[in-house]
Amino acid sequence: MSLPDRIAAVEAINLKKLTYNPNHNPLLDASTLETKRRYVRTGSGKDLVDPMTGEVVSVATIHTIEEKDDAQFVKIFAAGVAASYDLTKTGMRVFQAVLHEYERAPMSAGFAEFVELAWFDNGLCGRSLDMSEKTFQRGLKELLAFRFLAARTPNTFWVNSALFFKGDRVRFVREYRRRRQDNPHQQELLT
Repeated sequence: MSLPDRIAAVEAINLKKLTYNPNHNPLLDASTLETKRRYVRTGSGKDLVDPMTGEVVSVATIHTIEEKDDAQFVKIFAAGVAASYDLTKTGMRVFQAVLHEYERAPMSAGFAEFVELAWFDNGLCGRSLDMSEKTFQRGLKELLAFRFLAARTPNTFWVNSALFFKGDRVRFVREYRRRRQDNPHQQELLT
């Protein structure tokens, strides 16, 4: 998605006219988002299968495991997700705030399906965020546009379970492919 398209998608969201879906989380379906430099996929998929041809390919993998304390883990997780989706600084700050609220939300079936996000007392759920309500709304609109969240009720949002979780480990995978001159679709992807 080009920068003008991203800006248009964020500006097109009217927080006062959201379509609410209290019975079904639309973010459980797999989705793909094209950003400036990459595709970002959420949901289940087949590793080691070329999505363009269906061909099983071999992949060289380098895997590093690091232990982090809770605060570092949340920052690294948020930064990794924000970088994958090319979030703005405001989008990242709001994502971190929403992630904090999500971690406080009650779980059912091993995860929290939704999060309460009420702005009052000059902060999110009464806690100061060191940002104005307008800034928070800009970041919230970005999270809605990129399908991190979906409206459930006026102050309740479904969460994308691929991007919000209460686990103790995370893996970010970045795949690099050699550019081939004979594949025009791949050339479009990389430009």
